[in-house]
Amino acid sequence: MNWFDFDWVDAFSDRAFGGNGCAVVHGGAALSEDVCMAYVRETSLVECTFTGPSDVADFRVRYFLASREIPFAGHPTIATVAAMQSRGMLQGNTLTLETGAGIVSICISGDEIEMTQIAPQFGAYVPAELVASAISLPKEAIISPPQFVSTGLPFCVTVLRDHDALRAAKLVERPLREIAEKAGFSGSDMAEPFLVTLKGATKAGDTFSRLLLAPPSPPEDPFTGSATGAMAAYLWKHGLMPKDVFIAEQGHDMGRPGQATVTRAGPSDAMTGIKVAGRGHILMRGQVNLPDAG
Repeated sequence: MNWFDFDWVDAFSDRAFGGNGCAVVHGGAALSEDVCMAYVRETSLVECTFTGPSDVADFRVRYFLASREIPFAGHPTIATVAAMQSRGMLQGNTLTLETGAGIVSICISGDEIEMTQIAPQFGAYVPAELVASAISLPKEAIISPPQFVSTGLPFCVTVLRDHDALRAAKLVERPLREIAEKAGFSGSDMAEPFLVTLKGATKAGDTFSRLLLAPPSPPEDPFTGSATGAMAAYLWKHGLMPKDVFIAEQGHDMGRPGQATVTRAGPSDAMTGIKVAGRGHILMRGQVNLPDAG
């Protein structure tokens, strides 16, 4: 039997059933891709992480969807560090993680975990009418040119006019595949737009977002840390966010409210990184019996 310790963590929340859940499999980085993807499907979560030793950082973290491995993800990073902290695996208040997107620096202050996502990369613009057709909205609902941005994982950042448009959005797969083609994605990779409004879900928030997902993932992501970093970079570059630090909110309409503090590193025209901070609540822990890499 190959038993691995795991923690199920609600990330970007300080309470049970808030934010976005992630199962962290300690010592599972050597598992095969098939096993890791099967585990994600078994949990019905959007993503899970598998950790292990690293020669270039304090820990190695692998990130998996139900369909594939991805280089980086935000809420699983918060979940992974929260899980390690709860098990007494960390020394000091700083650490580094080896990810597929590079080395990610972590700073811990109390129960808040801040990750520094890599400097934003700005990619292709996507016609607003194509994005609108992919989310079942009129073109006029989009108030700024949709653009692919990555701070470790690319997202088509799409700014909507108000909460009514945000809540009315529904995913349509055919135009979604056209968006993926424009971004140069291949195979089964999708390019779900990250939808954001310039008003929080609560008085504390500055933005309110949604990420609708295509199968085999669940229909919607409660909180998306990697997309939040990309979205923040877009808003600063395009002059849509006057604050150097702001509060991003997501998941409230799903009954899973999540919140992150987002900070810009460097000037808006030469950002060196995006800092995204949040909390993690350990919901449950145990052991899972998985086939090893051999």
